[in-house]
Amino acid sequence: MKLGPQIREFHPTPPVTPTQQNVNIKPKPRGDSLTRSSMHEDNNACDEPTGLPMVSTSGCSTIPPAPNQNRPARATYQHYNTQHYHRSKTTLISRTNVNLIRKATSSPYYWACDMNSSALTHSCTHASNTRHMKILPLFVLLAIPLAPISTSHAADGAAETARNRYLVLDSRIIASTENAKLATGTVTKHPANPLFTEDKPWEKRFDNLYGNVIFDHEAQIYKCWYSPFIVDHSSRGMTRGQRDAKRYRPPSNREMGICYATSKDGIVWTKPSLGLVDFEGTTANNIIWRGPHGAGITKDSHESNSARRYKMLMQGVSTSYSADGLHWSKPRKLSGLGKVAGDTHNNLFWNRQTRHYVGITRTWGPLGRQVTRIQSSDFKNWQNTGVILAATQKPLQPYSMPVFFHGGVYLGLVAIHAQRPVDRVWTELAWSPDSKTWNRIAPGEPLIPCSERVLDYDYGCVYACAYPIFLEDGIRLYYGGSDYYHYGWRTGNLSLATLRPDGFAGYEQLSPDKPAIITTTEIPQSSTTLQISADVQTGGSVVVTILNTDGNPIVNPISIRESVSDTPIELAPNANNGKIKLKIAIERAKVYSFSFGK
Repeated sequence: MKLGPQIREFHPTPPVTPTQQNVNIKPKPRGDSLTRSSMHEDNNACDEPTGLPMVSTSGCSTIPPAPNQNRPARATYQHYNTQHYHRSKTTLISRTNVNLIRKATSSPYYWACDMNSSALTHSCTHASNTRHMKILPLFVLLAIPLAPISTSHAADGAAETARNRYLVLDSRIIASTENAKLATGTVTKHPANPLFTEDKPWEKRFDNLYGNVIFDHEAQIYKCWYSPFIVDHSSRGMTRGQRDAKRYRPPSNREMGICYATSKDGIVWTKPSLGLVDFEGTTANNIIWRGPHGAGITKDSHESNSARRYKMLMQGVSTSYSADGLHWSKPRKLSGLGKVAGDTHNNLFWNRQTRHYVGITRTWGPLGRQVTRIQSSDFKNWQNTGVILAATQKPLQPYSMPVFFHGGVYLGLVAIHAQRPVDRVWTELAWSPDSKTWNRIAPGEPLIPCSERVLDYDYGCVYACAYPIFLEDGIRLYYGGSDYYHYGWRTGNLSLATLRPDGFAGYEQLSPDKPAIITTTEIPQSSTTLQISADVQTGGSVVVTILNTDGNPIVNPISIRESVSDTPIELAPNANNGKIKLKIAIERAKVYSFSFGK
């Protein structure tokens, strides 16, 4: 098949190593997912939540930019590879003899170009000052926004009619596939792991950590609430032989507490001395509450009453409010839910589609643990909407599932507990169109796997925190790690795994002998700028053909031969026919998402 214009081969700048990166990274909004630390009313499309997943479909940059926004412009093609994530600022033009232009800069302005097809060079003027640059023949420079596309933290429900980002894991948008399989993404565990450990006298056993991580935009810091057992036996300093020699049994007076930590960059954490709660005769600790189990905590900007800005869902099942996330109201036990145990990491979010608070908790069934959903319109009166995820076999049970909204779907980070004698926990992926009906992606294939080195910091357990943090160049998945078996003697920690943008799951070839082909259903075309995110190996390609609703090509196919994140493909104005289909051929590559730019 003869294709249209090919992407030009570039020599990307070397990826920045983790030790070279400026660590003072602030979350920034990206696409239709927000990593803000609060839930917002939907009277402002840019004013979305964090702790409670909410989404911006307008592409508004409500989150402050990362540091060094005044850095000099760099004429380099920013490239993504499997270890480090850099936003591509490349624009692809889908017309004959129109190819790739590259320019990376932090400037909020545009390049305006006088284009003459017969000239060997074109004159381009920057909106803020005048420059001239030489461009190779047959290249065209359109108005390319040079400001970074931002990201954010787990955000929840925008109206489906306003959807702009499409993750290909959403089976509703896939009409057909050939030689294609949907595979989970590949995480990179941070070299600084573990980020913090059981190093305080009251941190006897992190157990599953039950971490809740947000970036608070008002305070400009990361916040983490976690729940260690503060009265328990400690495994610190124990050898493997000592752990195996005696079975771990919790004490009769075992007690959990909620602790609090902060960070400027999400990597180096501080456990502040709060002076709030007595532990063994002193309040010089970071405990905010003794007693609650499995607390899910978030900051709710949807709430008009500042005294109830922070919300908590805990075992009981009970709720609580707080103005500052540190001083909490007396727990209110929920009634009318039936047999909901809540003995897990409970988590919650505001569903803007249905205008309900949604709680994800746990009950028990014939095959063991089950993930259960509850909802409320006012955070006072709740109803049990039923089990949403259950084990298909007793040896593998869903232990917990933090839920968030991104790219038009709800995503769940499912902790799978392999029962004894395996007794280990890893995190898998599930998705839902409405937070009620769930689909597991590649069951048995971890999104965040355990280490295979015995007594490594996450050899035994990996429990994802609520909620992911979405940055411009990647996704942060914080998790509670443990170094040994779930029911055994184990020490715990907070750790971090990262994904490339939109890299939760993607389509790749089933057999290497021929391309994988996926064809979408009819998609509302909201602009003439189509954006693609994919990993492309050396010698591989992603070929995108844009079809009308009759299945006929609108423009020449576009061939992408390097890894890209939201790389714009400019369509001719007459290509905007209301709805389109995409036919994507994949060779030695993996496609994650597509979206429409402004």
